[in-house]
Parts: sequence; structure tokens; C-alpha cells
Amino acid sequence: MLKTIDRLMQFIKYAGLSARKFDISIGASNGYTLRMKKNHASIGSDVIENIVKVYPQLNVVWLITGEGKMLKDREELMANMDNLSLEKQQEIEQLIEHKIRLRQEEELKRLLKEITEEIEQTQKKMGGKD
Repeated sequence: MLKTIDRLMQFIKYAGLSARKFDISIGASNGYTLRMKKNHASIGSDVIENIVKVYPQLNVVWLITGEGKMLKDREELMANMDNLSLEKQQEIEQLIEHKIRLRQEEELKRLLKEITEEIEQTQKKMGGKD
């Protein structure tokens, strides 16, 4: 009987991704998916949540149980959003914007740190030549 990890590997192959690219796309550590496959381990619920967020077309019922189709129908994807009240849609949009801002801030901090380190290294090299 196939486990969730086996079905996930089917989806990754279907999507034309490497396991590494998939891991990066869902924010998992490098080698996570292959490690889970090798150890016949279960996928954590937090990882499944990330998968569903990044790949909304993936049918979570199929992923977990093997029942149904791998991918949701286009109509099903659109209906999920259309069925939400305007208030909920706005709340989702605000959450998305907030997460985007947080990621941008994190990226800016990372870049600033990287640039600062490069400047310090350059100053050390220049200081050693005097």
C-alpha cells in the first residue's frame, strides 16, 4: 500500500520537479523529501500545510488517503475562493500581503548582513596591504 510520501513523490515527478527544488519551494530543509522516502517516514502536518499552500491544485485527500484524483479540478479551485465572503477574501489578501512584507524584510536583512560582511572582508584585505 502506498504511503503519503509515495504519493508525494508521484506528484513531484508529475510536476517535473526535482526533490530538492520541491523541498525549497515548500520551505523544507534540503533533502527532506528524499529522507522521508528513504526512511518510509510520515510527513508532518506542518509540511503538508505548506505543500497545500504552495500547490493548491494538489488534492490533499488524495495525498493523505490515496482516494480521488491527484489534482483538483479548475472549477473546484475557483469555487473555493468564490464561496468565501468578501470579508474572508479581504482577510486572506491581507494575510498574503503581510507574509509578503515579512519575507521581503527577511530578505533585506539577509542581504544587508551579506553586504556588511563583504565590506568588512574588503576592509580587512585593504587594511592588511598598508
